[in-house]
Amino acid sequence: VVIVLQGRYAGKKAVIVKSFDEGTSERPYPHAVVAGIETYPLKVTKSMNKKKVAARSHVKPFIKIVNYSHLMPTRYSLELDDIKGAISSETFKEPSQRLAAKKAVRASFQKRYTTGKNKWFFTKLRF
Repeated sequence: VVIVLQGRYAGKKAVIVKSFDEGTSERPYPHAVVAGIETYPLKVTKSMNKKKVAARSHVKPFIKIVNYSHLMPTRYSLELDDIKGAISSETFKEPSQRLAAKKAVRASFQKRYTTGKNKWFFTKLRF
């Protein structure tokens, strides 16, 4: 798990899906493909009904290629093998493929959140 430091998603938590230490011909610098949370789920209490709990448990993901210098590693880790199959370097060339990959990431994150695993990853960073 990393924290994005620069750009639109600065301060958001993300998971490295694939890393390119040497870079590529298009991007000659070290970078990584990350999947993270754009909108975190809101707080849920006992007094809320099921409909409200479902609405507040919504996770909105993002996928992005980020330079290593714009990422800060954390001591946490998150293994999501199903996401690695959905996202590749070709995903970013076609908007429809990107949307399909985002849906796969959302489903995976949503499942993770509802089971209660990796609680720290789904909480907003407060600083």
